[in-house]
Amino acid sequence: MSERCALSIVVASYNTREFLRACLASVRTATEGLRTEVFVVDNNSTDGSAAMVEEQFPEVLVLRNEANEGFSRANNRALARATGAAVLILNPDTLVPPATLTALLAILAEHPGASVLGCRIVRPDGSLDEACRRSFPTPLSAFARITSLDRVFPKNRALGAYRRTWQDPLGRYEVESIVGAFMLIRREVLAQCGGLDEDYFMYGEDLDWCWRLRQAGHSIWYIGDVHVVHHKGASTSGEPQRMNWHFHRSMFLFHRKHLVDSYPFFVNWLVYLGISAHYALRTVRMAFRPPPRARPLQLQGNAAGADPL
Repeated sequence: MSERCALSIVVASYNTREFLRACLASVRTATEGLRTEVFVVDNNSTDGSAAMVEEQFPEVLVLRNEANEGFSRANNRALARATGAAVLILNPDTLVPPATLTALLAILAEHPGASVLGCRIVRPDGSLDEACRRSFPTPLSAFARITSLDRVFPKNRALGAYRRTWQDPLGRYEVESIVGAFMLIRREVLAQCGGLDEDYFMYGEDLDWCWRLRQAGHSIWYIGDVHVVHHKGASTSGEPQRMNWHFHRSMFLFHRKHLVDSYPFFVNWLVYLGISAHYALRTVRMAFRPPPRARPLQLQGNAAGADPL
């Protein structure tokens, strides 16, 4: 690994061996010709993930945790050791098309005002993972999301604010937040703002990070003409009820940390009540619904255009 590499890639993994194998194979191809370093932080997997990486990807540095410490702590362990001019947070259940990383690094080089980049993230069936470009939640946008009013009125900017449903998914524009499955950040920005908030075990840490980055004056851009494939949920599929708890806990944390002072007490209590009710409803539904069957990842073509940032 070079002491002054162009890109550090950090992958936190927990029991995702086959997804991780495919992810690292795609990264190996996507980083050809680039000076890179790759870290895999294994959260005490029991499926042989760490041993597989050490055997099949000797260029990757494996950091083993003695327990499942969650997404934030695992990533922060590698972020503290990263030396790249840019750092990529990448989920283990993603596939990176060959031209994606070079295209995004070129954008960083050409546009010094862009601090953080995300790209279009698609599911294996080609549908958009709408978390890849978001606004910060408000009581109205959260209500619209939970009730699916943003799908009924996708062009309404108030109701569709959280998932930005009115904007072209193939465009390039500044957003308030991107998703932790793929976040490319300048090293100097990371040094200034620090890593992920370890109060979040799983979910919400990406939204929280983007909040702190924007509060520090940094811009976050969505690049829709470059994409990665994301299976989504590979690390959490084995513990659905526990992950459901962390998902809703992260909503409480984010609101309490960043939004509670923006609203009167009765609005805050309505928010907390809504989160609790949504958690209870999902808990009941999950108890009577079998878990979805995993689908294989499918690598799709990448078309990086030359539209201005």
